[in-house]
This record gives sequence, structure tokens and C-alpha cells, in this order.
Amino acid sequence: MQFTLQHKDPVTHARAGVIRTQRGEIPTPVFMPVGTAATVKGLHRHFLTEDLNAPIVLANTYHLYLRPGTEVLKQAGGLHRFMNWDRPVLTDSGGYQVYSLGAMRKLTEEGVRFRSHIDGSTHWFTPEGVVDIQRTIGADFIMAFDECTPYPCDYRYAKNSMELTHRWLARCMQRMSETEPLYGVEQALIPIVQGSTYHDLRKESAARVQEFEAPLYAIGGLSVGEPAEEMYAMTEEVCSILPYDKPRYLMGVGTPANLLEGVARGIDMFDCVMPTRNGRNGMVFTSAGIINIRNKKWENDFSPLDSWLSPEYTKAYVRHLFVSGEMLGPIVASLQNLRLYLWLMRQARVQILSGTFPTWKNQMVQHLMQKL
Repeated sequence: MQFTLQHKDPVTHARAGVIRTQRGEIPTPVFMPVGTAATVKGLHRHFLTEDLNAPIVLANTYHLYLRPGTEVLKQAGGLHRFMNWDRPVLTDSGGYQVYSLGAMRKLTEEGVRFRSHIDGSTHWFTPEGVVDIQRTIGADFIMAFDECTPYPCDYRYAKNSMELTHRWLARCMQRMSETEPLYGVEQALIPIVQGSTYHDLRKESAARVQEFEAPLYAIGGLSVGEPAEEMYAMTEEVCSILPYDKPRYLMGVGTPANLLEGVARGIDMFDCVMPTRNGRNGMVFTSAGIINIRNKKWENDFSPLDSWLSPEYTKAYVRHLFVSGEMLGPIVASLQNLRLYLWLMRQARVQILSGTFPTWKNQMVQHLMQKL
């Protein structure tokens, strides 16, 4: 895997580049649609490849481990064959999902014991085991096992959690060195910077993860309830320390405005369930602002859902689909939201390369987040 940095904006920290993998190129900045359980919920593969032209998707170790299970995935020849996807895949290690289980998990130095949210059965995740699972899945980018700290948390908890994440990272790296890919395609382990919203911990973690050579570095533990300005401050702090010639991935972020502010601070990769989850519930992100498509005000609005990105359906028609409980409504809204997110990153890239990113970004943030 190789990253080529093509241009940096002279005013902000925004960058444009290309990540080259055996399964294809990933122009950056990029948004990764979330395909948690081997599917981007509600969307056929051709939407992802031909409509969205998504260069990479994200899947989740925790969910795939529980269903369909690693044996099924191994028999299928890996996740790519299982879901008929020939482009890169990044797998979240499951650390965030285990964190979300609350009382249903127990954290120790060795790993995490947890109960399945599906049937209550007991399972055990260790750094080594999570690497093995992701090897079997066949992910191109394997996330190191980490603990995602809650917000707020006190300094001592955040420091102990960060240090545990670093020790787990060392064990993940060791396991990677002892094992080989199962399907003949290179796999890379990605370290994660933690430290909650404490500047000194974020600096320490960013410096520590660099001791482990990787093609990409991630920033975790943000967008978990902290104010946006704190997230931006932590992001900028970490990006100033991480290697300049490696991509930076801000995990689980966020709104369209969050993405653009992240790009301005030096982030190259994003993922978030928001475009599809919110779309299924009737929140539509458009190039003109945010629509609650269930509102009665759209009942007789026959203008396009988004004149740039979704001219094929009117607001009145999509509202009708939602209030009628038709499956097509959530599909159309999810597709529009992903169109907006991927279009936004491609436009950001164009603006960076042309030297017009700062002005464009400020204008777009105002448009994108207004409620229509």
C-alpha cells in the first residue's frame, strides 16, 4: 500500500492524495460508506459501484464475527467474495461496539469478555483474536483493537485507557507479524490514537503510535458526545504530530460540516453511519441544506429532492413513500445522503487541487447545515 500526497492547501491543512492498494486506488479526501454487516443497509451493490463509485467501504468485525461467523466467511473465500465486492474494505476492530455494550462487557488487561446483543451468548475478544478475525474476513485495512473512552471521562481513566490501547497495539502488531493473509492480498494493521479530550494525552498517543510503522493512522475516541469544537481541537493537535506523508483517518465522523472541518485540519478519510441511519429515518442531506422529508410542508413540493444530486424524485414523492411506509423511501434517502457525502469529498479534493478550498469550504458549511 502506498500513499501519494498530491497537494496541500496553503491556507488550511487540507490535503489531496491517492492511496494505492492491490484492490484499487482511493483518491483522498474520501468518505467510506458503512457496510457494518457486509452490506450498506438497503443499497444494492450497483448503487455503490456505478452510482456512488465508492472506492472503499467499511465493515465491522464485531457484527461479522457474530453473524455470519468467521467459518462461513472463510468458506466463502473472504468478505469480498461473500458480498461480491472487489474494491478495498476497512474493518473496524469491534472496540467501539464492545464499548457500547456497557454492562454486557468486562474489560481486562488480556481483552474484553462480552455478551452478544443477539442472543446473550458469551464471547472473548483479545488483540490477537481480533487480528485473526480480520485476517479471516480478508480486510485490506485491519484496525488495531482499542478501548474507546466515554465522554466525559476523568483524566486518570483516559490515561489508563490510552496506555492499555498502546499495549494492545503492540500485541496486534506482533500477531500480524506472526500470521499471513489468507486470500493472497496484502493486509495492513492501522494504529489508533486515543486520549479523550486531553491535549497532553493526545500528543503522547500520537507520538507513541508512530513507533509502529503503518501505512495509515487513525484517530479514535471522538464524536462520542464532546462539543464539536473540542473534536476539532483534538483533531488538529493530532494531525500536527502524525506523519505528514501518511493518511489520517478520523473514525466515526460525522455531519457534512464535520467532514469539511476535518478536511481543513488535515484528515484524509472518514466513515459514519449518519447518512444511511438518518436517511432511513427521513433526514435528508442535500446540497441546499437539511430536509425532514416527513414534514407536511413537502406534501405538494414537486421540486427535485436535490436538483444537483437526485433530480429523479420530487420531495412530494419521497415524502409520500415515507408516510406510506414504502421501502423505497429509506432507500432513496440513504442513496441521496451518500451521494452528498461522496460528492462533498470529491468537490473538496477539486477545490484543494485548484487552491480555492478555504472560501469554498466556508460557503458550503453554511449551506449544508441550514434546516430547510
